[in-house]
Amino acid sequence: MRLGVQAALVDGQLLPGDVELVDGVVARYGLASANGQGIAAPGFVDLQVNGFGGVDFLEADSEAYGRAGEALLETGVTAYLPTLITTPEEELLAALHAIPLQSDGPRILGVHLEGPFLAASRLGTHPPAARRDPDPELLQRLLDAGPVRLMTLAPELPGSRKLIDLLHERGIVVSCGHTNASAVVAHAAFDQGVRTVTHLFNAMRPFGHRDPGIAGAALARDDVLVQIILDRVHLADETALVVWRAAAGRVALVTDAVAGAGMIDGSYSLGGFEVDVRDGVVSGPEGVLAGSALTMIEAVRNLHSLGVPLAEALAAASAVPARVLGLPTIGRIEAGSPADIVVLDDNLEIERVFVGGEARVAA
Repeated sequence: MRLGVQAALVDGQLLPGDVELVDGVVARYGLASANGQGIAAPGFVDLQVNGFGGVDFLEADSEAYGRAGEALLETGVTAYLPTLITTPEEELLAALHAIPLQSDGPRILGVHLEGPFLAASRLGTHPPAARRDPDPELLQRLLDAGPVRLMTLAPELPGSRKLIDLLHERGIVVSCGHTNASAVVAHAAFDQGVRTVTHLFNAMRPFGHRDPGIAGAALARDDVLVQIILDRVHLADETALVVWRAAAGRVALVTDAVAGAGMIDGSYSLGGFEVDVRDGVVSGPEGVLAGSALTMIEAVRNLHSLGVPLAEALAAASAVPARVLGLPTIGRIEAGSPADIVVLDDNLEIERVFVGGEARVAA
């Protein structure tokens, strides 16, 4: 089957020509296409999704995951990490047990545990009563309960270095976040093998000219990938541009979406407490930001609108998040790769979405 497109994003460049799919994988690209329309991009990979389409993943069963997955497909996401925030151990274990290993929607690549080993001073809306200092036995129970793929922790906490080693031994990606780490502590974590930072600038020590903190340390290193929430609420445009100019090619877009994403304004659940979605802003108790209502295609459009070339904006939603997870076969269009593809029109509207070569969304 040919897609009938005029170009495809291949190796970071928009290559003219059509794409052919055979048996669920990409067979060829750059094919002659006299009347091709639209662009074929790799399906989007979202590393931080707390919920979507009215579903909060801390409370979801397999049916709810199905509903959320169908809604995510509509936004171009073909692979994602359900994200579980800090919550009491019993609830967290139950949510981990409920993660479906197979999905009829986007690929579930594993779980992102955002907590509970976070800095008390940088919790945001994470419940303080459920926060924990690093505890290897608790970590083991969490890892045994479900398919954890990525964990966000604060590297300055006593015992965090041991947890980082334990996670790396299990093949789990460690991300620094919700942290008050100084640049010195951040560099120590990066030297230990941590290679990414959760929602840069949000819920972390502010950047200072004498103390750049973890944000400055991450931007200064070529070996660290930074994740950002580009909803024009979490970061000012100027901040986003500074991030891009310092770290182009290693910026991963994430949504940090909550159950209210893809829904009308109103009240929704996030980890057992109520959040309010109004005009694209998600607020928790006392008006603190509590995730976002962002979709990945909106994040791509926002990045492109800042002057970032389209090919690079699309890669920030696909290939770069895949690099965070060390997955070379997703987030790419290449011969033999899974045919997880988003077809976009000239206005960056989603026309079609394919997962494993199967059309799941059609205009």
